[in-house]
Amino acid sequence: MDLKPSATAVNMNVVPPYGHVLINAKWRGSTLVQNFKGRVKTIFEEELGVVDLHLSNRSCVLYVSESDLVAGNDYKRKIVRFRNSNSKLSGIVIVEKTRLSEQYFSGLQKFVVLELGLTLLPVASPAEAAQLIEQMVHGESKESPFRKKSMSRLLDPVVLNLVLKIPGVGKVKAMALLEQFCSIYEISNASVKELEPVVGQAAAQQIRGFFHNQFS
Repeated sequence: MDLKPSATAVNMNVVPPYGHVLINAKWRGSTLVQNFKGRVKTIFEEELGVVDLHLSNRSCVLYVSESDLVAGNDYKRKIVRFRNSNSKLSGIVIVEKTRLSEQYFSGLQKFVVLELGLTLLPVASPAEAAQLIEQMVHGESKESPFRKKSMSRLLDPVVLNLVLKIPGVGKVKAMALLEQFCSIYEISNASVKELEPVVGQAAAQQIRGFFHNQFS
């Protein structure tokens, strides 16, 4: 689903309250939204511009679906607009990496991370994307009750599976990471120095490289 041309690439005048996410109205009724299942309060907005989800006054998301990735390069222009209009927010690109779209993923990863300097987070399905977004929404505030829940909540199978996608991270290290960091978003922004005490130097460098600057 492509956005109609808009004079505003990112609308900075709307900020969702805690526990809510502003969603571009084009996603109304989508599988992604259905997978929130009430865990995140959604507010549909017609004028978010190129942004798909506005999580808080600090971060916003552009979502690249499997069909977007397979269809061609139109999504690249959208990502560039997203980056250029996103100077006051932390820009995150969430991408559906599936068996069908996997062959296109490496090129997109290099484009998003190396050329544009944005954070890229791969997911296998809209269900995983919804879980990841939920983690980010509830991790935005230090007062979040999700920060005080037990490890059984953090080690939800979907969340654990997302962390296990990172090269060099097995189940033990994934559990250690989720015990130390509150979300995959926090893991992606952690420095090597912050990661080393949790997973060791080699794995810390692999994790940092996966999200930021090194590719096989």
